Amino acid sequence: MSALIIRMPQEKRERLKQLARAREMSVNKLIDEVATMLLTEFDAETRFRLRAARGAGRTRRALALLEKARGRRVK
Repeated sequence: MSALIIRMPQEKRERLKQLARAREMSVNKLIDEVATMLLTEFDAETRFRLRAARGAGRTRRALALLEKARGRRVK
């Protein structure tokens, strides 16, 4: 594990301490959880963009598959 120094206004630091206390956790744990959520969001967006790029130009095929999944005849 490594240390991370973050500079922020004192007021913000105090509010983070209050939030951590309200959630019954340390500020370190709170920041760790926030970082985890941000990284998860970033990973999901990256996967979405990769899949979107792979499917670019294949709209007709995608719509046909949706119709087939609905049980409708595909032209």
